[in-house]
Amino acid sequence: MAILPVLEIPNPILLQKAEPVSVVTEEIKQLLSDMLETMYATHGVGLAGNQVGVLKRVVVLDCADKDAEPDPIKMVNPKIIWKSEEMICHNEGCLSIPRQYADVTRHAEVEVEYTDENGEIKRRRTGGLLAIGIQHELDHLEGILFIDYVSPLKRKMMLKRLEKNRKRAAEAAALEA
Repeated sequence: MAILPVLEIPNPILLQKAEPVSVVTEEIKQLLSDMLETMYATHGVGLAGNQVGVLKRVVVLDCADKDAEPDPIKMVNPKIIWKSEEMICHNEGCLSIPRQYADVTRHAEVEVEYTDENGEIKRRRTGGLLAIGIQHELDHLEGILFIDYVSPLKRKMMLKRLEKNRKRAAEAAALEA
C-alpha cells in the first residue's frame, strides 16, 4: 500500500469527469487500498479517484464515528439510484481544498449502487454523514467541487484564504530551510 499525493485546486483534473471502470482488476483493487490508506493518513472521510489524479469512477469512504471501529467502503462505478426529498445542511470540507469549509445543502438520505472490490454489485441506503459523503465524492467524479454550491462571493473569499494559507506555508518553509 502507498500514500498517494492528493491534488488541490486549481489542478484541472479535479474539474474533469471520471471514466467508468470496465472490470475490477488487481490494479483497481490496489488503487482502492492506496486511496483508503491516503484518506486515513490525511484525516479525510472520503476520497475520489480524481483527487489522486486517476480519472476512474472509484471512491473510498469511512464515515464511522471517531470512537467507533473503522467502517471502510470501497466503491467502483457508484451511482445514486434514489434520493430523499428531505434536505439537510452540513458544513463540508475537502482534502483538495484544505482548511476551507462551507455549508452545503444535500439530500438527507440516498441509495447508492456500486461494484465492490470483489466485483459484486451492492446497494446501500443511508443517511447522515455517509449520505453527505457519498454525494460529495460522487460530485468529484463529475468534476464538481463543494465550493460550486456556494455563492460566487463566498467562493472567491475561500479561494483567497486558501492562497493566503499557501503563501504563509511557503514562507514558513523557506525560513526553515
